[in-house]
Amino acid sequence: MESQRKMRRILAALAAFIAIPVSAQNLLWEVSSLTNKVYLFGTIHAGKLSWYPLPKAVEDALADSKELVVEADVTDLDAIEKAGGVMAYQPPDQLKNHVAAKDYERFLKLLPRYKLPESAAMQMKPLVATSLLVFAEWARRGYIPDYGVDVYLIKKARAELKPVVELEGTEQQAKLMDSLSDTESRALFAGTIGALESGLTGEQIDAMVEAWKIGDSRAFLDVSRRYNENVPGAAEFEDVFVWSRHEAMLKKIQGWLDGSRDHRFIAVGALHLVGPRGLVEMLKQRGYVVRQVFVAPTSSGQASPAETSPGEKKNE
Repeated sequence: MESQRKMRRILAALAAFIAIPVSAQNLLWEVSSLTNKVYLFGTIHAGKLSWYPLPKAVEDALADSKELVVEADVTDLDAIEKAGGVMAYQPPDQLKNHVAAKDYERFLKLLPRYKLPESAAMQMKPLVATSLLVFAEWARRGYIPDYGVDVYLIKKARAELKPVVELEGTEQQAKLMDSLSDTESRALFAGTIGALESGLTGEQIDAMVEAWKIGDSRAFLDVSRRYNENVPGAAEFEDVFVWSRHEAMLKKIQGWLDGSRDHRFIAVGALHLVGPRGLVEMLKQRGYVVRQVFVAPTSSGQASPAETSPGEKKNE
């Protein structure tokens, strides 16, 4: 059970590495075809209890949907345990055999900051090991996987007997994580350690939180760009782990829009939705009607009750 819990946290860490918190505004879209509609919602895979319930417009969109769609069911412990095999080395092989000795020493020096023993990471592959530290940095700031938005939505859907459908699944995501070459893995390992050492990771988290709170997707993309420019291997990782997945995701979403009349609530990491390579823009380019559902901010940065509910008209 503990190994399953740890693997779920690692998967959450990988997602958190490229996602942003849910306390922001305006990451909910309604996408319509001639016969159906779906909702797209940008999430983060770790969070805070104080975030829930979600803003009324988001809760209403989920209630209006027959199914919840997530990237992967992070509560499926059997699937997580099965996927864990491709993210760890089999003894006697170890992490230190696959990265530069100097970088491994830097990695070891970071472990006490997060109160982690070497034994917790010694069998992990490089991407997973550094992602564990990235997750720990998010956790230091109060963002916990058990309070992740995906977990909240899945539990709520199941409590309401609403089906939960996966866009990809844990096994597929784990294989994608394992697809980096040794050279790419070593570069990203060293770059991520550098970002943690310098405080860049913490700065990135803080900037992402602020970008979300003011609903500024351009600022969020700027944060991602600055990180990629300063962390060797980060841009390549983003290409593999974010943008390369969109065509397959889009195929499924189009299938629901064109071949079904059931509304669906599709929750994915926020980075998947924004910018010219995001799913929202891709759906617009394919001729679907895309409307951003307004979630009104208040002075505290939380959602106001005065929101545009799903299905309610508003000026574009």
